[in-house]
Amino acid sequence: MYFCLKSLVTLPKPYCAIALNYARQMKMEQNAPGILYQKRVSAEHNLCNDIYPLQEKVFVFVDPVVFPLSLVSALKADVECADPGRDSIIYKRRVLLHTVLAGLGKKCQVDQLSQSLEHLGEELELHFQDLVTILEQRTEDGPSNVNQYKTRLQEFYQDILTAAKDPSCPASQAETQLPSPEVSFHVWTKEDEIWNELANFALMVPTEQNSACLDEDDLKRTSVVSTDSGIEGDMPISELSSIMLESQGGPEEQSSSQSFYRRVCARCPIAGNRKTLMMKAVKGNGGYSLTKEERNLTARILVMGDDRTLGRLAKTLHTIRKREARHLLLTKRVNMEMYYIPVTDQTLSPVQEGVPEDMLTLAGYLGSVDPWYDCNINRLGAMIIKLAQMKSTQSESSDPNTFLLDIISYYTRVSQHPVHLPIYSVKICFSGLSNTTVEEVFVAQLTMDFPEVKRYRATFKDTIKGSVRYKKYNPQEFHGALVSVNYRKASISDREKEMDMSLSTSGMLISVLPSCRVKSLHSVSIRFQDMNPTRSSTHSFRAVSANIRVLEERTFTVCLDKDRRKTFMNVHSIEVSPCLDPGYSHQPNTKSKYSLGEGSEPLGKYINKTLTLPINTFCGIEQ
Repeated sequence: MYFCLKSLVTLPKPYCAIALNYARQMKMEQNAPGILYQKRVSAEHNLCNDIYPLQEKVFVFVDPVVFPLSLVSALKADVECADPGRDSIIYKRRVLLHTVLAGLGKKCQVDQLSQSLEHLGEELELHFQDLVTILEQRTEDGPSNVNQYKTRLQEFYQDILTAAKDPSCPASQAETQLPSPEVSFHVWTKEDEIWNELANFALMVPTEQNSACLDEDDLKRTSVVSTDSGIEGDMPISELSSIMLESQGGPEEQSSSQSFYRRVCARCPIAGNRKTLMMKAVKGNGGYSLTKEERNLTARILVMGDDRTLGRLAKTLHTIRKREARHLLLTKRVNMEMYYIPVTDQTLSPVQEGVPEDMLTLAGYLGSVDPWYDCNINRLGAMIIKLAQMKSTQSESSDPNTFLLDIISYYTRVSQHPVHLPIYSVKICFSGLSNTTVEEVFVAQLTMDFPEVKRYRATFKDTIKGSVRYKKYNPQEFHGALVSVNYRKASISDREKEMDMSLSTSGMLISVLPSCRVKSLHSVSIRFQDMNPTRSSTHSFRAVSANIRVLEERTFTVCLDKDRRKTFMNVHSIEVSPCLDPGYSHQPNTKSKYSLGEGSEPLGKYINKTLTLPINTFCGIEQ
């Protein structure tokens, strides 16, 4: 298997990255048997140790629009049916038993070791910490000193047998299978529920505590935004003398007095000292450096629903990024990963089998990009609701079904490569004297409809000239709304061209799905509905951004992501453009001296500032 993975490294991305990742894991497991099991269980069940402080948790959010309330309790019972023993001592026993058995093999007596582990008492914690230290030291030593590692593990095994208080007592059946991760189930009723759960997880607040204490007003603090580029020439003359002095006190005193500090530097170092300063910076001993705060918490957010659910998730991500731009709370503590299991509440017709395409278009795109995702995740859409219905009809004393929990565990553990779905923002202007505007985001599609416009529905007889029905239902009598469209036409060379047009239409559809599987044009598909559906020619094009407004005294209705909860009426105009990451757009634009030349634009123009929705799949796609 290892040599097979080495041959897969020659494939293009993302397959070479996947093969390289698994090859490294296999090499690590061969070097220190049981280390992957120990790291996985320690992270998923918060087994505290000094060497590996990572912690992971799975948050499952179901959309109440897709799942009926009568099935939520049955679904929650299937998702949270983890091992009955949630005590950390049981998981530590499993780690000790699995690691010693994997390292010693036939030299280890499983029944005797399991019996001794159950009677260790308070010394179990010390043995667990010692085992983590042995495994970590083994990974640092490399493939050498194999005999020394086995000798140390054999001594560790003998210490456990001798430290048992009453080894003669019978022990329960030894279990070394990988336990399910810690999963919390939530019905996504409030828009800020994901933010509250992540904040509780970041601040280590118990789940039973009310999350209202983590309101945004309580989290607001004075945020200092640095407007200088860090170059001496951008600083005022009064501050130039301060940087020539040695900083007083250690880094602890400086960090307590100010939020950040500059390292000691010289005003104009001579050419001979520049190389010395660079070498000190590389080694890390030149001046004081800020303490690196690693993100040891990983929140795996898994949503169940359809395109409407992903639209809500995109809105939540945009809100979180906007809050983080003002005050960092989650970004510096939690690593967020997003997962999606498509589920639909639509009844399937007897003629058409499978999942309806109208509410699961984004799931179909993810399946076309990743065939393994399409085979293992996409086909669960109708099965999950059927399992919940079967569970609701059974008695409460029946055994829980672990099928859904096993799928969630497999999906969140294996799929680590995201597919970035583009998010677009829309500025909606309403008609009236107030001229109020609303800014929203969407990830699937935007539909524009004129309720007052009467559509022409023609049959075959209506298209025959000279017939009575043709004269009676003349398409010329049905007039659509006259709209003006200003848009930037998309092109492969990224040389957008400003275009404008006016036409009569009864509606419009803006689809965000990329038109090409390999490389997207980072644009939306705009298609206008013709008043006469018998015509073959329709106005459709791809654009980077668009501004659409009505030229008459009419209004239209806008619906985002096929969600009735995101329907806006009495709209006069809309502006559609790629959604910018609030982390980039929050800070004021300052003139930087890092530019390509005299009078040229800064290098920041080449940074991708658009916001995308990363959905983890098995192989992902190169962004």
